[in-house]
Amino acid sequence: MSDDPAKKMQNATVQAAEQASQMGRNVMDAGMAKMAEFTRMFSDMKVPAMPGMPDMDSFLSLHRKNLEVLTAANKVALEGAQTVARRHMEIMQQTMQEVSETMRELVSPDSPQIKAAKQTEIMKASYERAVAHVKELADLIQRSNGEALNMLHVRFTEAMDEVKQLAQKTPPG
Repeated sequence: MSDDPAKKMQNATVQAAEQASQMGRNVMDAGMAKMAEFTRMFSDMKVPAMPGMPDMDSFLSLHRKNLEVLTAANKVALEGAQTVARRHMEIMQQTMQEVSETMRELVSPDSPQIKAAKQTEIMKASYERAVAHVKELADLIQRSNGEALNMLHVRFTEAMDEVKQLAQKTPPG
């Protein structure tokens, strides 16, 4: 392996990001398996009709839909988090490469005035890139969270309408 500290940091960042991504996939797979098991239990459940109670098959169907949307929203949120992690890793790799190049530039035999001017330009460009990267990551997070939240909002509205319809169909006890 190279003795270049920037290259070592870049390799460590890539490795950490790959491990984090794999952990995220493992957690998502385990969560989806548990959710599928829970949904399967709900779908197998048969409840006898009782006077004054809503149709339990319809009621359970409503909750199955809720679980399906919750599962889908969780998947969207996790995929969004993975996208953010991947992009963050790319930004870190790019930054480490830029740091390495910057260090080479700063050890040049230029006069102190030229070096100071270079440092100022480098700091300005670094700051502007950092702000752009933070904005980009924030936009990615907001987009995925907004999509997941919208799915839940739509389902909640539908569920309330379905509960209202069930209540209206329920015979008096």
